[in-house]
Formats: sequence, C-alpha cells, structure tokens
Amino acid sequence: MRIGELSRRTGASRRSLRYYEEQGLLVPARLPNGYRDYDDRTVATVRRIQVLLSAGLGTSAVAEILPCAVDDTVVLSGKCPELIDGLARERRRINATIDDLVAARGILDSLIGRPLLARSAATP
Repeated sequence: MRIGELSRRTGASRRSLRYYEEQGLLVPARLPNGYRDYDDRTVATVRRIQVLLSAGLGTSAVAEILPCAVDDTVVLSGKCPELIDGLARERRRINATIDDLVAARGILDSLIGRPLLARSAATP
C-alpha cells in the first residue's frame, strides 16, 4: 500500500509516517517509481509506534521496544527483559513530573483563592 492508504488506515499523517521512516522505525519497500510501498503488517507497527510515543517515549526508545512488542497492545515479550528496568525508570520520572505539576497546581489554586491587593493599596 502507498503512504496515503497507510495514513488513512492508521490515522497518522503522511508527515508523521515519513518521520518514522527517517527515524528508522519504518522501512518501506520502494517501487520503481520511487514511491513507498508498505505491507499490511505496517499498520500494526504504526499503531505500536503511536502508543509508545503517546506514552512519552522518544523515537530511540521506540526503536528498541518495537522488536519486543508481541501484539497491538504493545505488551513486551520475554525476550527483552532489559527494557523493563528502563521503562520502570521512565515511569518513575513521569510520576515525579506529575507530582511536581500537582504541587504547582495547588500553589496556583491557593493564589487564585486569595484576593489580590489593589494597586492603590499596595503603593505608599
């Protein structure tokens, strides 16, 4: 299938698909006219890429994980146990970021709840 069909079937833009190729995540065959030619398995691969990117992973991490994904839900196979530790670290980093954002939101909430001083009252 050509890039337009892959885009329609996955919801990924053509630009995204070309980016995935630049990053080595997709390797389409090339037709004699230079057009990309994707097989049906590429649909599942693009969906895996989208899930992994939506989890906040970079393309280099996605490239490591793709060979270990065993189904469309991106459950990792037992042949890649070394990735589990790295993903657990990434999860801890995301949780720490969430905690920081929740704390920042709490500070903003407390500021919003307090009346602001009028300029005239603040100036001597």
